[in-house]
Amino acid sequence: MQSHRRYGYERVLSKAWVIGAALLAASNVQALEPPTGPVVLTIDGAITQTNRGPQAQFDMKMLEKLPQHSFSTQTPWYPSAVTFTGPLLRDVLAAVGAKGTKITAVALNDYKTEIPADDATRHDVIVARLMNNRPMPIREKGPLFIVYPFDTKAELRSELYYNRAAWQLNALHIR
Repeated sequence: MQSHRRYGYERVLSKAWVIGAALLAASNVQALEPPTGPVVLTIDGAITQTNRGPQAQFDMKMLEKLPQHSFSTQTPWYPSAVTFTGPLLRDVLAAVGAKGTKITAVALNDYKTEIPADDATRHDVIVARLMNNRPMPIREKGPLFIVYPFDTKAELRSELYYNRAAWQLNALHIR
């Protein structure tokens, strides 16, 4: 009789440990820190991680903390290939827990472009914060620029993808 009680007690403890471990793991999910510098990107809509009401706001240092990627590509806007550096769009979307299928990118001049969310997984799209290893001022299409690696696939060298690139980016709406 004693062994049956002990076995039941161990099962309860084991279940409690599993539940406790799961709760601890869930609590270790990094909350999105608030920006300490000027906000350069605001994301809203179908997101689960926020830091200002229903929005996720990023300053440049927050974007710099995400893994950085670089590529050189020819674009319609420059006479020769340009090197862009910044976090992958998919990493930015993951940081805010984006759950939508469509992204509306909005520029400082209110230019808007629709981007399917799966572009972020199908292509190494970056939210460029550097061009040729230098920050981009507003007058040079900065401070942020959504850029596709146009030279990696023939399909990306088309008006469809050129129109999805957004310079002077300042907001993403996730639906």
